[in-house]
Amino acid sequence: MPLGANKVALYGASADTGSAVLLSTATASDDASIEFTLPTAYKQVKFGIYNIGTTVDGPDFQFSASTDSASSYGVTKTTTTFRAEHKENDTVVGLAYEAGWDEAQSTDPQLISWGLAQDADAIAVGELQMFVPQSTTYVKHFIARLQSYAYESRSLDQYTAGYFNTTSALTNVKFYMTSGNIEHGTIKMWGIK
Repeated sequence: MPLGANKVALYGASADTGSAVLLSTATASDDASIEFTLPTAYKQVKFGIYNIGTTVDGPDFQFSASTDSASSYGVTKTTTTFRAEHKENDTVVGLAYEAGWDEAQSTDPQLISWGLAQDADAIAVGELQMFVPQSTTYVKHFIARLQSYAYESRSLDQYTAGYFNTTSALTNVKFYMTSGNIEHGTIKMWGIK
């Protein structure tokens, strides 16, 4: 049986150019944020996050959405987060729900990668998927999974999911750090029909 559009789900957005289209690429160079205008013709938008590094030690990588063409960010959301981590010296290991990292009907930015290290070889990688962001009927669901070389030499695998509690269409997404800038890295936006 041909996989068709299912190749995207199994192998990533680049696996099937018939149903997934690369819409935009942004590369950071000591930037305060990376912003994207969301498309209106795709049921799913997938952001590939590659080699994100920070200018200071320990900030969180986060994102926010807008419903007013980036005039303001802070759409109300409810989310959940858990993480698996392992410190290089084996003193910290675990899998846990992180109540302090989720949002309950909050307009605050959503943390998607905790405590990035500033080491020269430290980065965060992963993806953020948004489902039917242009809907004017339903809330807007998202799923994020990022792996990072985190603060204090930790391997951190973070899962975040939730929904923007609005029936207004989402128009823009912004990625940024809680402090400092995005020193380097690339984010690609794919549209999936």
